[in-house]
Amino acid sequence: MPSLTTARLFKGLLRKEIEGPHSTIPEDEFFDAVETGLDKIEEDRQLRVRLKYQSQQSQISNVSSLHSPNPETEDEIPQLSEDFGTGAQAKSHKLWPEIDRICTEQLTQARQGVGEDGNGWQLFADEGEMKMYRREEEVDGMVIDPLKSCHVVKGVTAREMCHYFFDPAYRNDWETTLEDVQIVDNVAPDTLVFLQTYKRIWPASQRDALFWSHMRRITDNVDTGANDVWIVCNHSNQNEEYPPANQGKCVRIYLTVILVCQTYLTPGKDSETATRDDLTCKITYCSTVNPGGWAPATVLRAIYKKEYPKFLKRFTGYVVDQCKAKPIMY
Repeated sequence: MPSLTTARLFKGLLRKEIEGPHSTIPEDEFFDAVETGLDKIEEDRQLRVRLKYQSQQSQISNVSSLHSPNPETEDEIPQLSEDFGTGAQAKSHKLWPEIDRICTEQLTQARQGVGEDGNGWQLFADEGEMKMYRREEEVDGMVIDPLKSCHVVKGVTAREMCHYFFDPAYRNDWETTLEDVQIVDNVAPDTLVFLQTYKRIWPASQRDALFWSHMRRITDNVDTGANDVWIVCNHSNQNEEYPPANQGKCVRIYLTVILVCQTYLTPGKDSETATRDDLTCKITYCSTVNPGGWAPATVLRAIYKKEYPKFLKRFTGYVVDQCKAKPIMY
């Protein structure tokens, strides 16, 4: 006997209902359909992770008698250069004035509290060290609620957290809805322009996003007590030489995201003497996303409430697992 959700989905497919302001899909059926699609994607991701882990364990077993692997070779060579994270190589690019300005603005906002001046932040998830807040905002009827998340993770550094967030080599491992990632402009080792295409989740239209991403070390000494501070800032951009928006099957997403990470060490330890047991990474994640197209506001907010906490836990857990047996990277 098919479930109620399955029956609703089949009924919708027969009517060829799709996202749009004139859609006849009831909001509860729209939510059920998207939720089912996201759950299936998560199940597929967990299966891939298990298979990948089994494959890695098999490879380790096969080569352990031959040689000892050098974990340092797994770090990307450009990230080992002295000027990585300074923007030195990106400053000659025409995008640099915008990149520098947006990064500075977003860092300032990320450092602000959520209870200051009655600024409308509402707590919607509170799970141990992780707290998530949102402000309800709409533009032309589309939900673009700003999100702010605060989290604390043990055993990794700020740079490691930002490394895995920035580097596209790892993105498919933790960003479950991703279908394809293209680097459309290799500005510098610490600055890239991406075109990301996301899996279609019926009845919503397929989405893509075009944005620059910049990883930077912060040296303004504002964060008292932190051993180091790193950020990754992503911001939508459209230049004439980049793929245009809404020209094919995809609806363009517009986003501004910043991940701010601070490393704290056990008192009495420094970067030379600390082990992973001495590391604490304080995380602030802020995002404002305009999903484009059309979807019911109540559905979007319900999905965000469920999916954002899962995303942050999945990503931070992934980084911890990746770093366990590797040298510490500051």
